[in-house]
Amino acid sequence: MKRIVFLDRDGVINQNRNDYVKNVNEFIFLPNSIEAIKKLNQIGFLIIIITNQSVVNRGIIPKKELEKIHEYMIKKIQMQEGKIEKIYYCPHRPDENCNCRKPKTGLFLKAMKDFDVDLQNSWFIGDSTSDQEAGESIGLRTIIIKRNGNLMDAINIIQDNRK
Repeated sequence: MKRIVFLDRDGVINQNRNDYVKNVNEFIFLPNSIEAIKKLNQIGFLIIIITNQSVVNRGIIPKKELEKIHEYMIKKIQMQEGKIEKIYYCPHRPDENCNCRKPKTGLFLKAMKDFDVDLQNSWFIGDSTSDQEAGESIGLRTIIIKRNGNLMDAINIIQDNRK
């Protein structure tokens, strides 16, 4: 079974924008976020991103542009010896009432099917109440950090609570 840290993207790894991240130039890593991911890898966690990206179904950017943003993020993290295992995203608007948009747990369930997740020793780190609801309802230990805060603070909590 695999120990996984699920991460929200916007506001946790990169700066949250009120007008959405629409291209790689608008994707700005938060201080320490890459280092925190690398540290999680070093202490034995796989990293999976779970993110709402309604920017796609709102018609603001095409799916291909979102994939470019994610490729950029993965590459930059790899360049500093960190690794993202997989990214699961919900492209739906809130009014579409899908089962994958957080706080619903569809993306987590898909990840759990794809990976042999050790739920008792896995975590979810987000920056919103919908993140908290999603993480707790799926049974993950959940940490909510301040939006655009320091991901390293959450890593210290995980390190202190490792088995």
